[in-house]
Amino acid sequence: MNKELNRRDFLKNTTAVTAGVATIASGITLTTFAANDNPVTNEKRWGMLVDTNKLTESNINDMVNACQEENGWGSEIHSTGHQKPSWIKKIKVKDKVTGKIDMLPMMCQHCEHPPCVDVCPTNASMKREDGIVLVDKHLCIGCRYCMMACPYDARSFVHEDLSNQKEHMPRGKGTVESCTMCVHRVDKGEMPACAEAVSSNGVIFGDLYDANSKINQTLRKIQSTQIRADLNLNTGVRYSGI
Repeated sequence: MNKELNRRDFLKNTTAVTAGVATIASGITLTTFAANDNPVTNEKRWGMLVDTNKLTESNINDMVNACQEENGWGSEIHSTGHQKPSWIKKIKVKDKVTGKIDMLPMMCQHCEHPPCVDVCPTNASMKREDGIVLVDKHLCIGCRYCMMACPYDARSFVHEDLSNQKEHMPRGKGTVESCTMCVHRVDKGEMPACAEAVSSNGVIFGDLYDANSKINQTLRKIQSTQIRADLNLNTGVRYSGI
């Protein structure tokens, strides 16, 4: 998806686990998650720094493709008029004064204070102790309040029947979904697929709390931006160069 927005309007107004299956009754199955050997704690906070000066449009396409391949979205047959799932989008931001256009990837920002969690009536929208924001598909009733609350348009509703799902990333028709920061990879000590795809071209992933991490040290040295910083959400995804 490709959108062009005014830079100022955009910044102000842009609105380790392992999957398994358990049988709970005849003909009814429930996808569950095994406990991680390393329990999630608030001693870490995972984040991502995107340098728009280094990323090219081709790089961002690589990020979108890597996310689709890793998590299995984007191949559905869509009904006319229905929103297509989009866990990560390619955005154009234009400065009216200089005419400069920046390209950037937009996904769930994994806020410290996520509005989607605040409005969810079933606690399906949740934030892990390490800052990753997720949707529990077994609790989601498809009300889409979280989609309306998200100022980043980062969530999608699944209208279509699904097939050939990834075992590590179960999805569900009639539920809401968004970027999970590839939690199944992070819990194994790996980078999210999008970051790995362009790790040498402007995306740094790591622990925001670790003073020795590359992302922490870089953020100390350069000026970075939180999209909609005025909302005081303290996002886990930061941008530089815009």
